[in-house]
Amino acid sequence: MYTVKLKGNKTIDMKTGSRRQTVDLIICGDYILTMNEKMDLIRDGAIAVKDKKIVAVDTADTIFKKYTSEKIIKGNCRAVLPGLINTHTHAAMVYFRGLADDLPLQKWLSKHIWPAENHWLSPEFVSNAVALACLEMLKAGITTYNDMYFFSDSIAATTKDMGMRAVIGAGILDFPTVSAKTTDEYLMNAKQFINNWTADELIVPCIAPHATYTCSPKTLKKAKAMAENFDVPLHIHLSETEWEVNEIIFKYGKRPAEHLESIEFLDSRVIAAHCVWLKSNEIEILADKGVGVSHCIKSNLKLASGIAPVVEMINSGVKVAFGTDGAASNNDLTILSEMSIAAKIHKTIAKDPTVLDAKTALLMATKWGADVLGLGSIIGSIEKDKFADIITIDLKKPHLIPIYDIYSHIVYSAAASDVETVIINGRLVVNNRKLTTSDEEEILMKALEWQRKIALYNAGH
Repeated sequence: MYTVKLKGNKTIDMKTGSRRQTVDLIICGDYILTMNEKMDLIRDGAIAVKDKKIVAVDTADTIFKKYTSEKIIKGNCRAVLPGLINTHTHAAMVYFRGLADDLPLQKWLSKHIWPAENHWLSPEFVSNAVALACLEMLKAGITTYNDMYFFSDSIAATTKDMGMRAVIGAGILDFPTVSAKTTDEYLMNAKQFINNWTADELIVPCIAPHATYTCSPKTLKKAKAMAENFDVPLHIHLSETEWEVNEIIFKYGKRPAEHLESIEFLDSRVIAAHCVWLKSNEIEILADKGVGVSHCIKSNLKLASGIAPVVEMINSGVKVAFGTDGAASNNDLTILSEMSIAAKIHKTIAKDPTVLDAKTALLMATKWGADVLGLGSIIGSIEKDKFADIITIDLKKPHLIPIYDIYSHIVYSAAASDVETVIINGRLVVNNRKLTTSDEEEILMKALEWQRKIALYNAGH
């Protein structure tokens, strides 16, 4: 026995005489990718976690001289990095995965997705579906997601039960759905949702007017006013398709970003999804207003919507992060694959292999993602006093050996199945690829039951 306990959760090492603070958890790794401002990379490092937050990150030798814990996550052949952040999705749509593939966006929405939602959506459906989406995202290393959908209280409750962090947007439209019949009812629901969740540690409520072509200027202004009043984010689809741009020009005589600027909708609380069909002046508008952008490359490719001018946006000072969009149009919820595909696509478009390099792509998936969601002060990097939202990746895989550049390995080679441990708010949520917060088998069985019901209904129509 080489240590004795002292007052104040400290021990003394009888060999060295040094006092060590007891912490809740110590996470070790061959590589600690901090993603901080200096992009510090710590070889043979460790992170000390106490009371949900990071208290120190340094070499393992230094950490173990200062801290001790009964819970230690070993780090041999492991990379440790901030949790990945999904800045745009519709989590409950995971139950519509593969329902109507290989169609243009407008036909996909109007002929298949919106009718399916009108028939199936309920608090129970949404809750069950979100559990499956959270399970998929967690096991892919995503610790925070930004959602836009309906029955927001059900989404929030299930997400919290799963131990996941989220910005959850109450959807706003100018036409009726099963969740509301009028615009005022959508807004009333959003207000109640914000009041229900405004003080929660994991859930950030948000107002989510769907798009410029589904929400009138009056509705958008009301949503903006409510967001300002409650100091919450605004989440909107923007310039996803060429059809959308032409529609807004026809209605208002301006392109979508110009239209939103003209009604004073844009500011730093806005998270704009897609932003595919932007002109240079619109990019300057977004940069000037501090709007964050969610780049959903796989969904945009699959729906043939186009490819967002990400390199120009970044060069103009727009903060760009990654989103998966819903699983109905992707068809998975994996940020690792978004990173890899986006980095390669934008190199090809620019005819320059140096653009959107691995470090930039990983920043988009972590620190910049947190910034876009307004959470950059509390998550997104491994730094003292930030919440411990941390993942580990098992590097002892054929496709991850040998290693010469850990950043390029994570972006170009790693897969969701390589994620081994997920910690959110200092809590071990996935341990050795097993969910600790809920019953995986029950989540999957409920999904299969819904699959059977949906398939039977579709067969009869």
